[in-house]
Amino acid sequence: MEKILVIGANGQIGSELVEALAAQHGANNVIAADISPASLYGAAIYEIIDVLNAARITEVIEQYQVTQVYQLAALLSATGEKAPLKAWELNMDGLLNILEIARIRGEADKPLKVFWPSSIAAFGPNTPPVNTPQYTVMDPSTIYGISKLAGERLCEYYFEKYGVDVRSIRYPGIISFKSPPGGGTTDYAIAIFHSALRGEAYSCFLEAETTLPMIYMPDAIRATISLMDADAAKLSVRSSYNVAGLSFNPRELAAAIKQNLPAFDIHYAPDSRQAIAASWPQSLDDAQARTDWGWQAQVGLQDLVTDMLKNIHVDGKELAA
Repeated sequence: MEKILVIGANGQIGSELVEALAAQHGANNVIAADISPASLYGAAIYEIIDVLNAARITEVIEQYQVTQVYQLAALLSATGEKAPLKAWELNMDGLLNILEIARIRGEADKPLKVFWPSSIAAFGPNTPPVNTPQYTVMDPSTIYGISKLAGERLCEYYFEKYGVDVRSIRYPGIISFKSPPGGGTTDYAIAIFHSALRGEAYSCFLEAETTLPMIYMPDAIRATISLMDADAAKLSVRSSYNVAGLSFNPRELAAAIKQNLPAFDIHYAPDSRQAIAASWPQSLDDAQARTDWGWQAQVGLQDLVTDMLKNIHVDGKELAA
């Protein structure tokens, strides 16, 4: 039986991943962990963990006899630019702690399967922007992207040198109705719905035609768990897999919202996040993921918009489109 530790469980991905894993493996087999004093989402088992504290991570792994770790704790793109040294420390040392623990446990015949998220931020201004290949130029221009590229190399290194079963996805922008926008460059695609449902015009920090790869949270969770459940022998990528959901720009998203809320209005006031977004891909080639473990996105733009408008809570109330 799997015992699964999710570090960063109070975050956007972690909160929904814990729920999905609990449904699959049983709530008592999933340990949610974060630096906060309590679970924000009612996890059955919760432990306080600072991912920079390797001894504490090891203690929890031993206590619950953990077999899988999802290491999700990180500072995101725009937030990281405000505190680059903190972002580097958290993003890199947190990953290294998990990889080292997995290496040591592997040597003791206690294998530990690891998931670590990369991002489209690992690409850069000289990356081919349309149908970005699995293997291509990667020259990130943010500390977040630099840490993700370095992390990809570390994951592959620990697999090749030590046999650590580490798996990764280059997440596009993730959209969810269950958590508020965080510190990401793609988070306009969540904030816009909150403004629309409050009856407010939305001031977008990206230009109207800035097309970016996105993925709806149910697809992101399904991709993550599918990769972790895949036969190790079928996986050809140990750095990080491209995974595509859908691609759109703020103008297209606003138009889809207006089909449901005709009075909605948007205007554009690009800030420093525009330069970050401009260095990222517009669409991803995920053929390798489809070949290796059968990945296929299921949610399109209009379905995403309808579901977001139906489920977002604004000022404590659920507002249907």
